[in-house]
Order: sequence, then C-alpha cells, then structure tokens
Amino acid sequence: MTSPALFDLLLAVSSQPEKNIRKRFREIVSQEDLRIDLAEAALLIAAEEYPRLDVELYKEKLDRFSDMARERARGATLARAVISALNETLFEDIGFHGNRDHYYDPRNSFLNEVIDRRTGIPITLTVIYMEVARRIGFPVRGVGLPGHFIAKYTDETEEIFIDPFNDGRVMGEFGCAELLLEMSGGRLKLDPSHLAAATNRQILARMLSNLLSIYGGSNDYARALAVIERILILDPDSTPHIRDHGLLLAALGENARAAMELERYLALAPDAKDAEAIRKQIAAIRQGQAKLN
Repeated sequence: MTSPALFDLLLAVSSQPEKNIRKRFREIVSQEDLRIDLAEAALLIAAEEYPRLDVELYKEKLDRFSDMARERARGATLARAVISALNETLFEDIGFHGNRDHYYDPRNSFLNEVIDRRTGIPITLTVIYMEVARRIGFPVRGVGLPGHFIAKYTDETEEIFIDPFNDGRVMGEFGCAELLLEMSGGRLKLDPSHLAAATNRQILARMLSNLLSIYGGSNDYARALAVIERILILDPDSTPHIRDHGLLLAALGENARAAMELERYLALAPDAKDAEAIRKQIAAIRQGQAKLN
C-alpha cells in the first residue's frame, strides 16, 4: 500500500508537467497579440490532454507542410495562384479534410490530432492553413463567422475568403453571406462585423470554448475546469467564465475556492440576471462548510 507521504509526492510529480504547460501557455499569450505563436499556443492547449506531446515536433511538421506549399507556389505572383498552391498542398497532397462524421469529437480541437489524423473542425483546419501560409510569407488571417471559422487574405485590391473545412473553397463576400445563411438555417444574415479578422487571443479562446461546450455537455467537469481556467488566462475579467469557474469548482467539491469565485462574479456583475441564484448557491456552500467545521 502506498503511504500518504509517498502518495502526495507522486501527486505533486504528476501535476508538475501540467503546471509547466500552463505556465508556458500563460507566457505566450501574455505577449502582444501579433507576437503570439499561435501554433505553439494551440499545441499547448492539446498538451494538457497529451502531457508527452512534443510541441517542437509538431511545429516541425508544419514547417515540412510549408516546404511543400512553397515548392508548389514557386513562381506564383498572384494571390489566387498562391491560394491554389496552398489548397493543392494541404487538401490534395497531404489530405486534410473536414470531419463531418464526428464533428464533436474533442480530438478535432487538438492540433496534434488534427495534424496526425488529417481531419478537424473549421477552426483547427484554419489555424493550420494560417500557419502554413505564414511560413511561406503569405499573410492569412482568421475570421470567426457565427458557427463557422474561415480564413481571409487581404491586399490593396481585394479580399479573398477561404474555407479550409471545405477543401479551401474560395469565396467573396457574397459567398460568405450564402455560407452563413446555410449554416444558420436562414436565420442569420451577414453583417460586415462578421468578416473582421480575429485576433490570436480570440482564436485561442474560440478553440477553448469549443472544448468547453463538449466537456460541459458530457458532464466532464474536471476537463471543463481545466479549459475554463485557460480561457480566464486569456480574459481574466470574463464574468460568465468566472461564474462558470465557480460552479465547476463547486461541482468538483472545491467549495472554498468555489465560494470565492462566485463572490468575485457578484462583485463584478451585481445586477446580473442570475445574481439571486448565485447568492443562494454561495449560501448553500457556506452552510455546507459550516457543518463540516
């Protein structure tokens, strides 16, 4: 039987890699947005699920994809020709494709899995597209449409939208409007704000939000907690996430931390619609703690 002291030591050792991963994630995203290494930050999101993940190895794989795309694009002078080279490399030669059959598989949100399995959801495929394009000197930004994520290239003369989930389909603004109508079942119309370039922090937050939705929906509270803590690294004052952080802590029995976080939520949003329900939750937590003392 493992002694209590040895158990504590083993627990501390096992949690150390996660602490190091979280520390590195915090270091990267604390930089000016344009200086954030998007590929490394996205891989660090995966690294908490895969503690032995070799981040540098996967960045080298992106480098190799870029070498292939650079060779394909050799001599191309027009933006659309470079996009064609990127599309041929990523979707024909390498075989990336949208995972329609298992869209909500969490592996679709982990960049290492997407690179290895050659399939993912719109945002992870777009991150790969952006990173490969960046490596060959072709500036592509992410665009967070409601319910879908795409890329865009902009220069002095035109704005070209690219849909990596659909094999790099090239669209104009009208095509984006059609895509949004299709994705929303006709409920949403395109607004110019929908086509704004997403920041690196917004991209990372959206990747994490996808995972939060999956884990929350399956009542995997421990994984949901790890996700929401990284969202709060990106946006420490996000009141909905502060509230949900407290509720997840309570669900996992960490009552002291839960009460503190829910009180912080009320301090930031005293007039929130759910304020009274949260006050009752805090009171129940405090009552439960009192019974234990």
